[in-house]
Amino acid sequence: MTEEPATEPATEFDRFGAEATPLSAVAQTGDREVETALRPRKLADFVGQPRVREQLHLVLESARKRGVPPDHVLLSGPPGLGKTSLAMIIAAELDAAIRITSGPALERAGDLAAMLSNLAEGDVLFIDEIHRIARPAEEMLYLAMEDFRVDVVVGKGPGATSIPLEIAPFTLVGATTRSGALTGPLRDRFGFTGQMEFYSAAELEQVLRRSAAILGIEADGDGLSEVARRSRGTPRIANRLLRRVRDYAEVRADGRATLEVVRSALRVYDVDELGLDRLDRAVLGALVRSFGGGPVGVATLAVAVGEEAATVEEVCEPYLVRAGMLARTPRGRVATAAAWEHLGLRPPAEAGGVDAATPTLFD
Repeated sequence: MTEEPATEPATEFDRFGAEATPLSAVAQTGDREVETALRPRKLADFVGQPRVREQLHLVLESARKRGVPPDHVLLSGPPGLGKTSLAMIIAAELDAAIRITSGPALERAGDLAAMLSNLAEGDVLFIDEIHRIARPAEEMLYLAMEDFRVDVVVGKGPGATSIPLEIAPFTLVGATTRSGALTGPLRDRFGFTGQMEFYSAAELEQVLRRSAAILGIEADGDGLSEVARRSRGTPRIANRLLRRVRDYAEVRADGRATLEVVRSALRVYDVDELGLDRLDRAVLGALVRSFGGGPVGVATLAVAVGEEAATVEEVCEPYLVRAGMLARTPRGRVATAAAWEHLGLRPPAEAGGVDAATPTLFD
C-alpha cells in the first residue's frame, strides 16, 4: 500500500491562537510526525470507538467478499478522536492506495477533477474537513460518488463544451468536525456514517500504554491513568500530554513517569485535576468574578480574558459544557454550581449561576 500525504492547510483555529494551549484538540505542527508513528495500521489495533469499529468491519468485510469497493464513508466528530487514522486503516484493510487532501484545498472543480482522474480502481480518497469544500468542487463530487464520472467543461461562454470523463470506482472517506455544516445532497451520498465519541479514561489509558511502548517512555500504570484522566477524552491530547510528561521526567526526574512525576509535570503545564488549562480557568474566573456567574455574551467574556471570541467558543466552551461547568443559554453563558466549587468560591444568593443538573437551551 502506498500513501500520498498532502500538505495540510491552516486549521480554522490557527488565526485565533488556539494552538497555544496544550489541551487544544486541533492538530499542532509538532503533532503530525508523532501521530503518524503512533497510528494503528489495522482495525483490530484501533482502541476505542467499539460501535464504529464493528460497523466499519462489516462494511469492509462485505465489500471484500463481493470484490467491489465499499460504500463511501463519512466520519464525523470532534477533532483528535482518530478520523484520519480510521481513513488510513480503511485503505490498509482494503490493500489499496490512499490519496489525502482537505476541503479547503479543493477550491476549484479542476483541482478535484485532476485528483479523481488519477485514482486507480479501488483506491481510497480521503478528504479531511470535507464540510469546507468549495461549492463547485462539491457539485462535481456528487456525480463522481454516484456514477464514477465527472464532466469537464472546456472553453468559456456560449462555446463551452462539457466532456464526460469516466473515473475508476473508488471509495471516498470524508472527515468532518461539523456534520451539520454538510449540505444534504453531499451527506446523503455516503453509504456509511460513523459518529466518533469521546473516549473513556480506561480507553485512553490503553492508548497511552501503546504510545509509551512505541515512544520508549517508561511509565507506571498510575502515571498513565492520571494523564488519561486529564486528557478531555481525546487521544490526541493524551499523546501530547504524554510527550510533555516525558520531557519533564527526563529533565527533572529519573526519566520514569510515575504518578508524582505526572502530577508535577502537568502542574508545570497548567493542566489541573479536571483537565482544565490556563485559558479554561481564565474563562471561568472571569465569568464568576467579573460577571457574578452570568449570563454574559461570549464576545464580552472573550474581551475579559483577552482572547478572540472564536477561541473561547470553539476551544474552551465545548469541554466546559461537557464537564458541567458552563451552560449556554439564550441569554448568554452561565456558570454552574460546579464551576464555583472548582474555583473554591461560594456563589452569592443573587448569582445567575445554574446547577449542573439543570437542563439548558443551547443557542
